[in-house]
Amino acid sequence: MYSGVPPQLVVTDLTLSFGGLNALSNVSLEIEPGSITSIIGPNGAGKTSLLNCISGFYRANSGSIKFEGHELVGASPHQISKLGVARAFQNIELFSGLSVLDNLMLARHSHLKYSFWEALLFYGRSQKQEIKNREYVEQIIDFMELEPVRKAVVGELAYGVRKRVEMARALTLGPRLLLLDEPMAGMTLGEKEDIVRFILDIKAERGTTVVLIEHDLGVVMDISDQVYVLDFGQRIAGGPPELVAQNPAVIEAYVGEEAVL
Repeated sequence: MYSGVPPQLVVTDLTLSFGGLNALSNVSLEIEPGSITSIIGPNGAGKTSLLNCISGFYRANSGSIKFEGHELVGASPHQISKLGVARAFQNIELFSGLSVLDNLMLARHSHLKYSFWEALLFYGRSQKQEIKNREYVEQIIDFMELEPVRKAVVGELAYGVRKRVEMARALTLGPRLLLLDEPMAGMTLGEKEDIVRFILDIKAERGTTVVLIEHDLGVVMDISDQVYVLDFGQRIAGGPPELVAQNPAVIEAYVGEEAVL
């Protein structure tokens, strides 16, 4: 830890196997609240597998994942989401035939707590909660600068805009921990700059902790409070970006990329 604040997320000796192949081997890390932490490593290092374990899509064979004291290993994605953890996917997980607004409203369904009859009549709690959720979604639309496309069909939007909508979908859950899996993959330089700005604003303005998988090492070193490096499913380094960049094991893992580090 870099400031003495108790960690928000603690991963301890996490192991994940598929048959005889270890995707993760005794991985441990700590994430402080309100920080930006990047997980880097060569292709196949286990980065996405780690996020899948944290978000409940994979169940680890052994080890522990504690978020604000709650054990996540064995919990469902829905249960983990309700605890305050949201995930934006590398492969965009949106309803392409629906509008941006409808996609974001659907993402808020877990926050709706009313009966079938209240929903049918749109009365009482259902009306109040729908209005409240709509207001929250509109705030996210403004925050992510999606107002011009709020009624556009997602499948007709440019790739970079859809990636931004995917991030907005995760934010509509109101997370305290946001997991981003390569949010800048396939983007132009200008689109990457926009995403970097949004990530920094998510931390500064919303106080949300961000865990980021990203291959652009220049971005990682610029915006991260701490960096963890995985290679062949094992943690080989962790700490402030400037120290990780000088780690011999990290340089060896990124053969040919020393100049970038």
